[in-house]
Amino acid sequence: QVQLVESGGGLVQAGGSLRLSCAASGSIFSINAMGWYRQAPGKQRELVAIVTSSGNTNYADSVKGRFSTSRDHARGNAKNTVYLQMNSLNLDDTTIYYCNADAIPYGTFARRDYWGQGTQVTVSS
Repeated sequence: QVQLVESGGGLVQAGGSLRLSCAASGSIFSINAMGWYRQAPGKQRELVAIVTSSGNTNYADSVKGRFSTSRDHARGNAKNTVYLQMNSLNLDDTTIYYCNADAIPYGTFARRDYWGQGTQVTVSS
């Protein structure tokens, strides 16, 4: 199967920056898109940024111009890593961020979404 491990969350002052990383590992046949979602308490999980296997990106309107995502590619079972560079952070960015991969594992070859455990980002005033 596919495992996603996130890192890089933490506490930052408003206007500051953080960089999140997410490494995919396991028995990976291929990974299509990788991205970042966030979910505030009592709200639905929302897309923050996504990057396809060809490098195309898409962002939520609320983060355009402040956040950027990129991805390291790898073949077969090697790691795929996606990054989220977050600049000009504001209080509304405080929440848990989840890494997502649209992947096909060896064995089942069943395409599905995989999720990381989430990493907390807290922006203070």
